[in-house]
Amino acid sequence: MSVDRTRLHIALQRSGRLSDLSRELLRDAGFRIDSSKNSLTARAANFPADLMFVRDDDIPTFVSDGVCEFGIVGQNVLEEFALGQPELGFEVLAELGFGQCSLRIAAPERLPYDGPQTLAGQRIATSYPRLLQRYLDEQAVEAEVVQMKGAVELAPRLEIATYICDLVSTGATMEANGLRAVETILDSQALLIRTLNPLDETRAAIADQLLSRVEGVLATKESKYIMLNATSEALKRITALLPGAEAPTVVPLHGRPGHFAVHAVCQESIFWETLQKLKAAGASAILVVPIEKMML
Repeated sequence: MSVDRTRLHIALQRSGRLSDLSRELLRDAGFRIDSSKNSLTARAANFPADLMFVRDDDIPTFVSDGVCEFGIVGQNVLEEFALGQPELGFEVLAELGFGQCSLRIAAPERLPYDGPQTLAGQRIATSYPRLLQRYLDEQAVEAEVVQMKGAVELAPRLEIATYICDLVSTGATMEANGLRAVETILDSQALLIRTLNPLDETRAAIADQLLSRVEGVLATKESKYIMLNATSEALKRITALLPGAEAPTVVPLHGRPGHFAVHAVCQESIFWETLQKLKAAGASAILVVPIEKMML
């Protein structure tokens, strides 16, 4: 398959929850992408970018080698990859706020556990040998790392290892296998990464447009637009209460001297408690609306 170098290329996980959320992010950024779940590639109909659906642990390689200019990948996969590379060919551009999970060491329910030194001399099964070894080195613990490609939770039952180190989202799978998490090695989420390979002028401009769209989507996730009325005496108290807002827009109300309309983009969640505080400070006619799009 030849790669069209007049377009950008974005590597995404082929399937699973992270794949679905990555596609959703791109749709929110305005990309019209038509593809079936089984497609290996897809073309954006309204933007010069192609998607490549690959194994999650191949994404750092695709981006580092410059086959894809961008990728969306779990932090756990990226850090495991980075620990095996003398030189990195990518940079992290943004934390995307989805795909959260934790890499944890788990012990059988029947065994007592009294801190990392309990692991000394033990066998620990994992799909993340470098991350596990980094943790053991940090704790000055010598243990045997047993690498597995999958079904790590079965290792204690099959007597392959006494402990495991695996990803945890809800903990239900570990619980079902008689295991309990005892140490957290890494808290992970989806990351947007970009190749360090130089881009020509045309693709660099397209990349800037893509980043601007993604940043706009991320900025609107928690942001709200708030509008309210206030008297001049209450303005200072009210603006101090607006969560995560930059300088608000203050406009005199027609026909009402000393009264103003206040408009602001709040970059933090707005709860009912916040509205009650604003009202107590002198705000009236408070309206909070979601922001569909925002260009930073």
